Amino acid sequence: MIDIVVNGEPQKTPEGQTVMGLLGQLELDPARVAVELDRRIVKQPHWPETILRAGAQLEIVQFVGGG
Repeated sequence: MIDIVVNGEPQKTPEGQTVMGLLGQLELDPARVAVELDRRIVKQPHWPETILRAGAQLEIVQFVGGG
């Protein structure tokens, strides 16, 4: 397990985890979020191949619908 930070909160995730895998771990719908990794936006097509390293800092923003 490695330590990362998601939206300011410490988290543990398996070594070799990808952005896409983390979204599944957090039970977030990939169609409704944007991801910033270490202050850089990660585009959705790259999520399955972007591996998280120990100490990674992520900001995950969820889109909310409504009117």
